[in-house]
Amino acid sequence: MQLIALTGGIAAGKSTIGRRLAELGAHRIDADELARAAVAPGSPGLARVLARFGEHLRTSDGALDRQALGDIVFRDAAALEALNAIVHPEVRRLAEERIAAAVQQRADAVVVYEIPLFVETGAHDSGSGFDWDWVLVADAPAETRVRRMVELRGMAEEEARRRIGNQASDADRRAVADVMIDTSGTEQQTLDQVDAFWRRVTAA
Repeated sequence: MQLIALTGGIAAGKSTIGRRLAELGAHRIDADELARAAVAPGSPGLARVLARFGEHLRTSDGALDRQALGDIVFRDAAALEALNAIVHPEVRRLAEERIAAAVQQRADAVVVYEIPLFVETGAHDSGSGFDWDWVLVADAPAETRVRRMVELRGMAEEEARRRIGNQASDADRRAVADVMIDTSGTEQQTLDQVDAFWRRVTAA
């Protein structure tokens, strides 16, 4: 089994890279999906989030109002830290389950785990418990990412810049990278780099 950590700043193109790796044969795990599962209706994670941030964040169908929660935590560093302390341990447990299942299906599986907050959560540290074979970083200039959030996601420019500012710096991510994928060009240029990386992985 080879375990790849895929990270990058918001709107850096992680999903494009992750999808391509899955098409090529990798088993893809998305930390954002696990984060949603960690606070799904009826989960212990949701109960703890509501206890900390308020029952008003529960929607009429029992789910978490993620937009309202995001409006709170992306403006308050202490609130974001409190949320991460609730969600991250549960996400880790779910990730370990998914990795184990992938290896059970195929001992030589290539698992790519997309972790937007790879640096911020300390997942790159030797004490994280994950034995990474590769750290793959999606890289694009901050201005490019701001433009993508405004044009493709309809986000206000001020909010886009705030979210980038709440994440690790580009330099911090580059410092832990084994391989960087420059996503500032065309989608095909990004995919070509991913294909070249895959050839390295499967030749190892």
